[in-house]
Amino acid sequence: MVDEEVLTGGNMEPVVKVGDTVRRVTGPWTPAVHDLLRRFESMGITETPRAQGIDEQGREVLSFIPGRVMADLPPPSLWRHSLLRSAGGLLRRLHDASAPLVSMEATWRQEVNPPVEVICHNDFAPYNLIVGDDELVGVIDFDMASPGSRLRDLSYLAYRLVPYAEDAPGYDPERHGTRDRRLAVLIEAYGGDYSPDAVRQAAALRLEDLAVFTDDRAETTSRSDFIAHAAMYRRDAERLRSVRGG
Repeated sequence: MVDEEVLTGGNMEPVVKVGDTVRRVTGPWTPAVHDLLRRFESMGITETPRAQGIDEQGREVLSFIPGRVMADLPPPSLWRHSLLRSAGGLLRRLHDASAPLVSMEATWRQEVNPPVEVICHNDFAPYNLIVGDDELVGVIDFDMASPGSRLRDLSYLAYRLVPYAEDAPGYDPERHGTRDRRLAVLIEAYGGDYSPDAVRQAAALRLEDLAVFTDDRAETTSRSDFIAHAAMYRRDAERLRSVRGG
């Protein structure tokens, strides 16, 4: 019998590692996600998992990306501008590659979020980014992907990595750059013509939606930590809405 190692860190269904693969629950959204991952592979994007079908237990099989979760890095590494730039650049490559898929007939796990421009990851953040040898080498957990706007993903990445989140351990603007400067770096790395205000206000809207989703998760799972997370998202959204300029 092949050993299975339970992977920690997720808030949805169990995920296990089997050899050099990852196994996870499937659903009506799985074919669309695998089409997306195959699209990335065909475009030469090396940082995404490879879809390898379904196993005998009905779980999807994905290639395992070795490395360390970015969110687990110590602050001097986590808040490096080089990782900020790499994350913005990778998100742009994923969006550009995914754009032809927005018109395909597909079932996604999350709802479509107009204006539809690309397939959004919908959780492109340090806890889903993988670092190896001090470089960004991967992004995981595409099961919540769905069609949406470029700004939807970019603004959430800004929330987590600029950062605007309350839970940003060790971030020091004097050591790691002010938020205004870091947001400018991220926008430049992505290459979009977005104003800082547009990114912040999009992040606030995203957080308000996320708070509602997290409240629902708290009710269905009876997990009190989800209630605390939802409250944090609302506080952060309120602060983001109050920021102007820069």
